[in-house]
Amino acid sequence: MPGTIDDLIASIEVELEAAQKRLKKCGAEVQLILDKAQQDGRSNLTAEEDERVAELFAARDQARSDIAGIENKLATTNKLKVEEQEREAKQKEQRATPAAQRKPAYDQVARVGQEERTYRKDQDPLGKGFLMDICRQYSHQDVESAGRLARHMQEERVERAEYLQRAVGTSAFSGLTVPQYLTDMYAPATAALRPFADVCNKHPLPEQGMSIELSKITTSSSADIQTSQNTSVAEQDMDDTPLSIPVKTAAGQQTVSRQAIDRGAGIEDLTMQDLFTRVSTRLDALLLNEATTGLSAVAQATAYTDASPTGPELYPKILGAAAGAEAALLAMGAPTHAVMHSRRWYWLSSQMTNQWPMVNMTNLPVQAAAQANPNSSYANGPRGVLPCGLQVIVDNNVATNLGAGTNEDELFVVPQSECHLWEDPNAPLFIRAEQAKAASLGVVLVAYSYFAYTFQRYVGGMQKVAGTGLVTPQF
Repeated sequence: MPGTIDDLIASIEVELEAAQKRLKKCGAEVQLILDKAQQDGRSNLTAEEDERVAELFAARDQARSDIAGIENKLATTNKLKVEEQEREAKQKEQRATPAAQRKPAYDQVARVGQEERTYRKDQDPLGKGFLMDICRQYSHQDVESAGRLARHMQEERVERAEYLQRAVGTSAFSGLTVPQYLTDMYAPATAALRPFADVCNKHPLPEQGMSIELSKITTSSSADIQTSQNTSVAEQDMDDTPLSIPVKTAAGQQTVSRQAIDRGAGIEDLTMQDLFTRVSTRLDALLLNEATTGLSAVAQATAYTDASPTGPELYPKILGAAAGAEAALLAMGAPTHAVMHSRRWYWLSSQMTNQWPMVNMTNLPVQAAAQANPNSSYANGPRGVLPCGLQVIVDNNVATNLGAGTNEDELFVVPQSECHLWEDPNAPLFIRAEQAKAASLGVVLVAYSYFAYTFQRYVGGMQKVAGTGLVTPQF
């Protein structure tokens, strides 16, 4: 979570001090090497000393370059702090100005780009003020809260009028647009989130309709060798089958007591974060597990049956699934990702072997069965790369209760280009607050998102590995 500008300045100063220490340390070590040679009465340095001195000079030059860059960054940040302080002082001065001396307010004009937004990430990163205004406006008819919400909606109409018009047309109730920076705040550690959905081939959801219609060619044209001159060439009438993709809604609601709103601490940001998290998690779980159309239902299975599974035995099955996907797609796509549960990834990581693939991707260690990405974490990009080049996506929405023993998971091999997901790029956007629970002193909050998906454009394009070899791993 981002801190204050003072925290940023402090971290830059620590970074600068570390670079200065590196510079000083390099100089001191070079001096030490020279002093030792002098004490030993040697006119020349040894080969190891020459190599070390060269490394230290390179490190010294890098430290000097780092110091220059850090000092420039620190100066820019300090300048920003001064500007923020001047702006805040000016705002305090304006608030202290008597009403009779203030400039007239133009309530019906939103001067976006010239005035600060009503709800801002730097002043309210968790959206407490926004959610409090929603609750107070609906439960208490608070005039000031209503004014801020109205001003926010006017700003949204100026910046995203086209989207708002579409939203009103498809909604059965009045709603409020959530400030955009708040839609990025849904990442609690207790939810599976949407790792697979985030790597799908994204498309904007059409403005109207509750289904997306695609044409799927089922009979292609043909070509053959002409038997002789002036004779008919091969002909085959093309045919297609409509592929209808329904628009679905992922939604969640929370009833917040008026006591929590009026007297609670931290209730607002927890409620908003949790609603966004549940909507995202449910969407991703549906992509993987929905009957008939989900990835598990669509993917063709490569069986891995083994009472004592091992990593070296599983890897050929993954390649078999990749081969099946490429055979089905040919030039229309290639397998790019292996999607698996975190328990399967850590089990693969735990496997020890003295055997290695005959073919590895470039830049992968030869004597390794995979390479992990040290900069990745859950729901934050590919976790690693398999020797065949498949990027590993760890997603705990993958089911782990499959098979006769209800203890098996699955491993999917998919082409990213054929994992199609339609959703609004700004969703989830709306919160509904009503007095449906007024009799019990409750306020209803609802978050929802429209989306559509398909993995069915090409039969066999999606593959999976499944069977008793994927039971609960033993570490």
